[in-house]
Amino acid sequence: MPPRADADAGDSARSAAPRVGAEAPAGPGFDLDRPWCLDERVAVRPEPFGALLYHFGTRRLSFLKNSTVLAVVRSLADHPSARAACAAAGVGVGALPAYERALATLAHSQMISERPVSGSPGSAGAGS
Repeated sequence: MPPRADADAGDSARSAAPRVGAEAPAGPGFDLDRPWCLDERVAVRPEPFGALLYHFGTRRLSFLKNSTVLAVVRSLADHPSARAACAAAGVGVGALPAYERALATLAHSQMISERPVSGSPGSAGAGS
C-alpha cells in the first residue's frame, strides 16, 4: 500500500489513495537527495495502521498510513538522504514518487526538517 501523510486529522477517511494535503505543494520544495530528520518537536505514536505524529510547536496532527512510511520517517536521521532512507525501508523505484509526495507533505507541515550537511561551510564541526 502506498504511503499517505495527511496534513490534518480531519481528512483521514476521505481517500485511500496517496495524496498531498490541500495546502502542501508537491515536488519542487522537497529534495529526496538532501538529508532530513524528524523535527525535534514531533512525537511519534505507533498505531496498527502506521502512526500518529503530533507537532508540539504547531499543534498539528498527521497520520502515517502504513508502517513503511513510518520506517522511512524514523530512519531519516540515520541516512545521508531521504532517498537512502526510502531504499533502506524497501521502497522500490516505482513507489518512490508516492513516498516523495508523502515526505513533501510532512516537510510542508514541519513534521520533518532538512538537516545541515556535516562538513559543509557554516555547519558546526565536531572535534575542532
